[in-house]
Amino acid sequence: MTTTETTAGEPDGLEERYNPYTGRRVVAGVDDAVPTAAQLGLEPPRFCEACGRRMVVQISPDGWWAKCSRHGVFDSICRGRR
Repeated sequence: MTTTETTAGEPDGLEERYNPYTGRRVVAGVDDAVPTAAQLGLEPPRFCEACGRRMVVQISPDGWWAKCSRHGVFDSICRGRR
């Protein structure tokens, strides 16, 4: 297989990934705590999963959007939270 993604669309480990709530790099086999509010869907991501940069986040009554300077805009519709 010549692609860098698995069939589920997730990276196969060749790319660095970051926790969207803490900004820490995701390391295989190491659990990174996710805040309770984030687990409940009450907290939007604050860091880009692709690069770990802090994002600009806007929260509205019906959802949120977050913008990474390198990777663009993500919103609560993308995550199924709206």
